[in-house]
Amino acid sequence: MQRFSRLGWGKGLALGVAVVALGFAYPAWRHFHPVSAAPGWAYREFAVDIPMVSALAPEADGSLFVTQEFSSHRGSLLRLLPSGERQPVLGELSKPDGLVMFQGGLVVSQEGGTLPVFWLRDGRAEPLFQGNDVEGVATDGQLLYAIEDRPSGRLLSYDPTQRRLEVLRDGLVEGEGVARCPDGRLFYTEKAKGWVKQWQPQGADTLVAEGLDAPGFVQCSADGLWITEDATHGARVLLVQPDGQLVTVLSHLRSAQTLIARGDGHYLVAEQGRSRILELRRADR
Repeated sequence: MQRFSRLGWGKGLALGVAVVALGFAYPAWRHFHPVSAAPGWAYREFAVDIPMVSALAPEADGSLFVTQEFSSHRGSLLRLLPSGERQPVLGELSKPDGLVMFQGGLVVSQEGGTLPVFWLRDGRAEPLFQGNDVEGVATDGQLLYAIEDRPSGRLLSYDPTQRRLEVLRDGLVEGEGVARCPDGRLFYTEKAKGWVKQWQPQGADTLVAEGLDAPGFVQCSADGLWITEDATHGARVLLVQPDGQLVTVLSHLRSAQTLIARGDGHYLVAEQGRSRILELRRADR
């Protein structure tokens, strides 16, 4: 009887050790699992070792503007040259999270409090308007659009000619991404709600996708509406195709951020959790 008891204790100990080991193994698996591309798509590393990489904006000369989303005036804007050189452009920012090229300059948002949205041109940073935790920014070439990442945030439009700020929608729960498409449609995300909506000038906004894991960024392209998930583990790059079907293009990312078109069907995706930028393309291109 005593021998049986010892054997049972030993089996229990082994089982306990196995459970603990599995408990540690699962987070490690999630942490180190490589990114997976859907059939028909491929990716490669474009740039690495960029801590807290967040927003991206391409320039006509082939260089790339990149933000590092540090808080408390420790954030910065960099320029990645085609040669691989990295030039500092603007410092002392608080969670710079949105970039968009606009009328010969670059608009930079800050999510780190009640802070100005800057318009960088001719070497000067001009404050355009004050926002509260402004994250995503977009433009149709004439107006700017911005969204606030707050428990009760706003979707905004700004006319720089009239210096007029208009609230398009308020009461949003952690709004993060905003996209203005060439055909005039305006999309936005609410991270805490797990959905993407299309703004409507009259009536309720249209639900485009739901049940997502922390949707953080949206972008229009010829392929459809792109959505990235800002989840710590298991984030995805999603595409709402022109026929309305939602497909997963990349999976197992860590804190995916901005996605931009690079030309010829190629895209760049900031993967903040791995401090890098990925280049995404269709496998036949």
